[in-house]
Amino acid sequence: MHRKERSENLKNNIKYLIKSRGETQLSLCNSSGLTRTTIYNILEGKVVNVQHSTVRKISDFFGVSYEEIETIDFEEKEIIESSVSPQGNMNPAAVPVIKESLLVQNLDKRIGELATLYPLTYYFGTSFNLIGVLLEREISGMNEPGDLLIVQKGSSSNDREKLLYDKVTKQLSISREGGVDADRFCVVGDIIEERFNGLQR
Repeated sequence: MHRKERSENLKNNIKYLIKSRGETQLSLCNSSGLTRTTIYNILEGKVVNVQHSTVRKISDFFGVSYEEIETIDFEEKEIIESSVSPQGNMNPAAVPVIKESLLVQNLDKRIGELATLYPLTYYFGTSFNLIGVLLEREISGMNEPGDLLIVQKGSSSNDREKLLYDKVTKQLSISREGGVDADRFCVVGDIIEERFNGLQR
């Protein structure tokens, strides 16, 4: 198989596996030891010859075959497999997309109401009570303006990154810590998925 095809497969599979496994680019980087730049460059198609060690770290993280991640289409494979599984045909959840600057004033509104007020994106998975937060400012070292964070509103579990609103600085931040100073921070919810600017389908 041609190198370009392999890198295209790798790129598409990473996007699909991140989405379908409920991971984020950040969790992939943290667990595999790869830098965000490396992942970003692969996803942007800026590298054709991805190093074997990099491919292996990515395939190990997702628990898939090193050979398959560059040669087969996982989305196609899993769609075929899921069409015969009981969980197949899951309906996507409609997710209202709210700009960062409008987030706080809308936190108390129900998802159904928000869905009538704001544009929608869709999330394929088992989560509920989801909102999309469209970033207008950088979250230092993490995300850039234009990135979209899919957040399970109000949820705060220990194993996921949380989106926090700092009442003092009026800025968003991301934390993995369990205990949060409730006087200063408002927990928006758990981050279920990150969609990077320019990578939204």
